[in-house]
Amino acid sequence: MLTLPSLWNLIISTMVFFVAVRYLHRYLEERGLPKGMTRGTLVFVLASLVSWGSGEAVDWTQQKIEGPQPAVQTSVELIQLLKAAGLEQPVAAASKELGSN
Repeated sequence: MLTLPSLWNLIISTMVFFVAVRYLHRYLEERGLPKGMTRGTLVFVLASLVSWGSGEAVDWTQQKIEGPQPAVQTSVELIQLLKAAGLEQPVAAASKELGSN
């Protein structure tokens, strides 16, 4: 199931991406692969895969430590929370404002 990444996932995977780009550039330079679009694309794809893998590892570790995260609240639960807080539904409030003008 596709879920939003955690904040740690975004931070760690971004750092890993830039580190991977640096090392891949250096490695391919040592191997004699000429600079160009092919090498740039190869570095980008490989760094993206490494970054994605590290992000998934972070999310997996976080889930093992904290346990599964609760599911996203449904709109019915949100409406009940708004009523309990004494607030109107945002759509209803916006339509009342438009109707009064």
